[in-house]
Amino acid sequence: MSDISTLPVQGRERAGKGAARAVRRAGLVPGVIYGDKQEPVLIQMDPRPLWAELYRGGFYARQYQLDLDGQSHRVMAQDVQFHPVSDAILHVDFLRISATSRVTAEVPVRFLNEERCPGLKRGGVLNVVRHDVELVGTPDVLPDHLEVDLIGFDVGDSIHISAVKLPEGVTPVIADRDFTIATVTAPSGMKAEAGAAEESEES
Repeated sequence: MSDISTLPVQGRERAGKGAARAVRRAGLVPGVIYGDKQEPVLIQMDPRPLWAELYRGGFYARQYQLDLDGQSHRVMAQDVQFHPVSDAILHVDFLRISATSRVTAEVPVRFLNEERCPGLKRGGVLNVVRHDVELVGTPDVLPDHLEVDLIGFDVGDSIHISAVKLPEGVTPVIADRDFTIATVTAPSGMKAEAGAAEESEES
């Protein structure tokens, strides 16, 4: 994770639900910057660049620079709250980080070479168990996505976290088992044929 994107933010003076509602009525999103043993800073921002970053994917795994009143805050997003009906962004939390911070982030998984996967070429189906994997590491080495190469996986195979190359110093939050990221499963027709073959052998 080397690229740091900039998001435009403004300061806001008052906390509380009433103040946050006033910010939303003005068409902005209220938020806060906290962490790194410093006082929290209240912010507000245009929702459009925030939506653009959310649509990119990997939002929680990327670093951002927030420039506010002559100060630059290096942050990662920690939480975004959405309205349950309209899906409008209600609030955003950013965590201050440094190059030596150990942070936890949900990193999206990308699957490569589906067209060259033996199991998929035979009609198998890629069943994604985890679209994101929670990783721990310093911001500069934490990847913004994981890549899983599907070459070599056949029907019935499971793809575990051990099959994914992680940068040095980056570890999964789940450390007590080699958890499954995806499986290549047989299509229903193939399962039916296998079941019929087993029945004929038994009879």
